[in-house]
Amino acid sequence: MAAGGKQKASAQEISGFCSQVGLILDAGLPLYDGMETLAEAAADSEYADKYKEVSRVVNETGSLSEALKESGDWPDYLVEMTGIGEQTGQLERVMNGLADYYDRESRIRNAIVSAVTYPLVLGVMVVLIVLIMIWRVLPVFRRVLNSMGMEMTGAGRVLLNAGSAIGWIVLVIVGVVILLVIIGALMMRGSGRDTVMGIVMKLFPGVRKISQKLNASRVAAVLSMMLGSGFPTAEAFRLIPSILTDEETKEKVEGIRSKMDEGEGFADAVSQSALFDGLHDRMLRMGVAAGREEQVLDKIAGIYEEEAEQGIGRMVSIIEPTLIAVLAVVIGAILLSVMLPMVGILSSML
Repeated sequence: MAAGGKQKASAQEISGFCSQVGLILDAGLPLYDGMETLAEAAADSEYADKYKEVSRVVNETGSLSEALKESGDWPDYLVEMTGIGEQTGQLERVMNGLADYYDRESRIRNAIVSAVTYPLVLGVMVVLIVLIMIWRVLPVFRRVLNSMGMEMTGAGRVLLNAGSAIGWIVLVIVGVVILLVIIGALMMRGSGRDTVMGIVMKLFPGVRKISQKLNASRVAAVLSMMLGSGFPTAEAFRLIPSILTDEETKEKVEGIRSKMDEGEGFADAVSQSALFDGLHDRMLRMGVAAGREEQVLDKIAGIYEEEAEQGIGRMVSIIEPTLIAVLAVVIGAILLSVMLPMVGILSSML
């Protein structure tokens, strides 16, 4: 959160902002003039106040990084990268690189939100359907039998009670899972992110693999952007931890930086950190040897992003039919607990 309780800009919004600033600089417009035009164009949008504030400070100071910092609506990484771009005269290239980076971040976050939201909605549907079955259907059946003056056999009573018990058990389990997911999502927004991720990764090894690929994609994307903008490799590794939330990946990055400070080559230091797998380590070595590490890192970032999205899709493809199967079994058990006693009673009447 920014100062004053303001919400940080979203990755999608930042990507659009950086792209527009890049276009302004590419067109040769003075920054203050371009930002004023941008603020006027966004006057009727939800970003109007943010853009107006940035334009005001740029007019006063001539610095985009100062404007972003004073606004308080933008991530620290964006502010710092913008400042470096201004100092090195590479602001246009930096802003275009940031636009690509935050566009990738937006796609990843949207994939994660979709992966969580759909099973959660399906889980809520399971709870509602089972609740209606055991709260409305079974009591109606009992009342119908009582109004007909019929007594249920021992086996029929057992089946009816079993159906009700199964419904309540599933209802409690799914309800607890949904509650835990909601609590976890709220904790992820605050200081409990590391705790939640640690628990999730222990319970679901597949999530750890996806997280590792996402962080590897972030590191590769940032390195590609910064090296392509002419930043020293050591400076790039100094900034990378600021955009990571996973402590394990941060330690790997710090390890790479330490080895490079000791005189280790870039590709060798990355290889020893186990940040990338063997194939991509070899790709990086070849890229460094050919002087094309920027392009190779961008390719690696895209590969890991695609693999992470595929992993998320596989998880959803497993969760969805599992929940549907659970729903079908529970509803089937409840219906059987109703129908079998009814068949027994009708048979005794014939």
